[in-house]
Amino acid sequence: MNQSSDGERPLSHAEAAVRFAGLKHARAVVLAVSGGPDSTALMWLAARWRKRLRRGPTLIAVTVDHGLRRQSRAEARAVKALAASLGITHATLRWSGGKPQRGIPAAAREARYRLLIQAARKAGAGHVVTAHTRDDQTETFLMRLARGSGLAGLGGMAATSARDGVVIARPLLDVPKARLIATLMKAKIAYAEDPTNDDPSYTRPRWRRLLPVLAQEGVDSRTIARLTERLARANVALETIVDRADAALVQYDGGLPGGTVRECVDARAFAMLPDEIRLRLLQRMIDRLGHEGPAELGKTETLLDGLMAADAAGGVEAIGRTGFKRTLAGAIVFARGGSICVEPAPARRSTNRPR
Repeated sequence: MNQSSDGERPLSHAEAAVRFAGLKHARAVVLAVSGGPDSTALMWLAARWRKRLRRGPTLIAVTVDHGLRRQSRAEARAVKALAASLGITHATLRWSGGKPQRGIPAAAREARYRLLIQAARKAGAGHVVTAHTRDDQTETFLMRLARGSGLAGLGGMAATSARDGVVIARPLLDVPKARLIATLMKAKIAYAEDPTNDDPSYTRPRWRRLLPVLAQEGVDSRTIARLTERLARANVALETIVDRADAALVQYDGGLPGGTVRECVDARAFAMLPDEIRLRLLQRMIDRLGHEGPAELGKTETLLDGLMAADAAGGVEAIGRTGFKRTLAGAIVFARGGSICVEPAPARRSTNRPR
């Protein structure tokens, strides 16, 4: 069992109650519990919190067994036993079928959320609660930074988000992992150790190894958490401005021949928008009408640069009249008649020939 860092203290009932307060009136809640320290602490804290309420949600612990390690079934059984001792219903769901040769972490994450949401719907639960911590937020920020993510991505994970009609809640997102380990140590509760968390063949563990070095230069999890909060706040402000531009400028036409739908914006008004608002508005239009989205930020930037360069070449009078036409994420973007328009692109034909 891991040792907590010097000075790290267990999470108190009062601190946990504040973080779980938003779930108080839910009918049922699914807890994502793998058996590692973070999710085990989540389950123990949630059970203790629920026990002190007169009325509270039904707690259902769900373990997703990805079938990637020999120990996974034993770990799921250990979670089931602990859940039973805490008075929590437990279910193990397995990721069945073939596994991809590459991108295992991303594929496993998608499978995990899909199964958790299925479990929530089956139980009539409107929330899936995960045990993401401040450490996870730090690693996510650094990974996205390395990929060149935009402001929305660098804002990190949100405390709550929606996925397929189910709320994903992350009540421990501001809590250091070490405090959760200290919580389990005090309660004398065992947890599993996933060796892939230290496997340098995966991206996240490599970043994890760099964190102590970054911390020596002042780039620690607390600093990054503060930065992600500020970036998220700025992103919300920008999205509010885009909402207004979207409502005021974008015209929808659903009565075109062949059932085609189209969104257009006056090219001059579009050109007068700040660069970031223009980019986000165009990306929204592509995502709404494209069928291969969401559009990648870098590709949208390239397309927008080409569109504005084509307009600029002809001067103000030529804005929206250049004959510009590109396809991105299953949508066609074109300039014509003083407008910039987006409509769905024809579906790609399959290149597979019958045998």
